[in-house]
Amino acid sequence: MFKCFEFCLPTKSTTVPSDPDWLHEVKYDGYRLRLECDGDRVCLITRGGHDWAKRYPWIVEAARKVRQRRFVLDGEGVVLCADGVSDFNALHSRKHDDEVQFCAFDILVEGDDDLRKLPLHMRKINLQRLLARRPEGIFVNPFETGEIGPDLFRAACDMGLEGLVSKHRERPYQAGRSRHWIKVKNRTHPAMERVMDTYR
Repeated sequence: MFKCFEFCLPTKSTTVPSDPDWLHEVKYDGYRLRLECDGDRVCLITRGGHDWAKRYPWIVEAARKVRQRRFVLDGEGVVLCADGVSDFNALHSRKHDDEVQFCAFDILVEGDDDLRKLPLHMRKINLQRLLARRPEGIFVNPFETGEIGPDLFRAACDMGLEGLVSKHRERPYQAGRSRHWIKVKNRTHPAMERVMDTYR
């Protein structure tokens, strides 16, 4: 329905940026997906190019409730436990497909506007505005800014989360591997033991 988009992929690192120009997001343990909505037509595109819209009906239903009828979002399909932590095993089992939500962390298209050339902090504003009514089944990944990155990473590890993704606030959305998106994983998290990068 849209021209082809390529995912922006984070560069792995062992150090979280502490510069004030970086935003920091907790990494949810899920499947990387691109949510494309054009009227009632909704697609959930994986990194491998497959459409998983039929797998995750809650996300599709939520997308159709958004006031803006045409948009493209980048994010993760996740199953959340009661404490808000994502459960990859539940997601991977396919037994909870009707509980899978979309964790949105970027917006590429809104209406007829391609937003990829905008700096990240402006895309974040557009994303928050698009999902201001908070349709159940889609939520915006919260973030912190600046020097707090290393402290936030330690807190995420203490909570048993997968890690952190840090992104430069002034950069556009870049197709392919980006040195302006930095992923640092919690080395004690089960995700470190998986070789599951096919859909990440």
